[in-house]
Order: sequence, then structure tokens, then C-alpha cells
Amino acid sequence: MTVAEFPKTAAWQHRDARTGFEVAYFESRDGEQFIEGCTTAVEAGVSWIVRYAIGLDAAGRTRWARISHRTAAGDGEVLVEADGAGHWTVDGRPASHLDGCLDVDLESSALTNAFPVRPLRLSVGAEAEAPAAYVRAVDLTVERLEQRYVRVPDSDGRPGYDYTAPAFDFAARLVYEADGLVRDYPGIAIRVA
Repeated sequence: MTVAEFPKTAAWQHRDARTGFEVAYFESRDGEQFIEGCTTAVEAGVSWIVRYAIGLDAAGRTRWARISHRTAAGDGEVLVEADGAGHWTVDGRPASHLDGCLDVDLESSALTNAFPVRPLRLSVGAEAEAPAAYVRAVDLTVERLEQRYVRVPDSDGRPGYDYTAPAFDFAARLVYEADGLVRDYPGIAIRVA
């Protein structure tokens, strides 16, 4: 899959698992990508706001992410940083449980499922493991999330991937736009802009 540049902005309506909305803005500087966004939602009766700023290197891999949130229980913030070779820190402390992860995946975000797909550029039938540093929305806990992407034939000219996250017993066919961002994430979100 040849991937175009990120757009200036994108937005998703969250549905089914939660009710909410996400908006992200993209800026490219010296081959690196900077992303700022916000998700607001209600999930299982709990409302939250998650703001994020993420830096991707020239290869499209996460180098850092600053995530903050607000819930009825209060505010919080976490900084995750990666060396690009699969080693991470969380708030400046080594996080060996994340060794081998190359991207961040925010529970609150449909956007972050673009991060493993864009650099992988899998051909139809190819598959890849893509473990990620997974940041929870309500408490900002950072966990390792095992994920698998299998490239499937395009649907209406849009690339597709069969996605699985065994920890959640979750599987879905994700449909992407030519810019590499998720268009349809069944049970989670649909891109609206």
C-alpha cells in the first residue's frame, strides 16, 4: 500500500463501545510528523476528555507521546518516549514491559491504529505482529498490547486489514483511506472528516 501524506486534520465519530468524537491536527517538520488531538467520550457511564501530542520519526514510528486526561476523578498526564529501537520510558522511568513495541496506541483514539499500518505497507495476504504501548483513557495506565494486522483485498478501492487484539478478545476488519488513516473501525469509530 502506497501511503499519502497525512492530511492537515481528520475527525472520527466514536460509536458503539463509546459515544464521542475525536479530532486530530497534523504538522510535518523536517521529515518528522507532529500530531495533536483530543477525544471526548462517554464509555460505560464514565465521561472523559483525552488530549494528546505525538511525535513520529521519519520512519513513521512513535518517538514520544504526551497524553493528558480529565475525568470526574481528576486530571492526569503521562509521557511515553521511545528510542525507535523498541525501548521505552514512562515518565522518564525505563519500561521494560514495552520492549519490542514500536508505536503508541491510545485506548481513546481511532487515529493511533494508523501508526503500525503506515510503515508496514503490507501486501495483500501478508501479516505482521505489531505490539504497542497501550495507554488507557480513564487512568493513563501504560500496558503492552499484542496486536496483529493481516492485509486483505481492497474494498471500494480502500485498503483493509483484519485486526486482532487477543487481550480484549477483539477482532475486526479495519478499512483505511489512501492517507493511511482509519476510515471504519467497527464497534469503535468512523471517520467523518
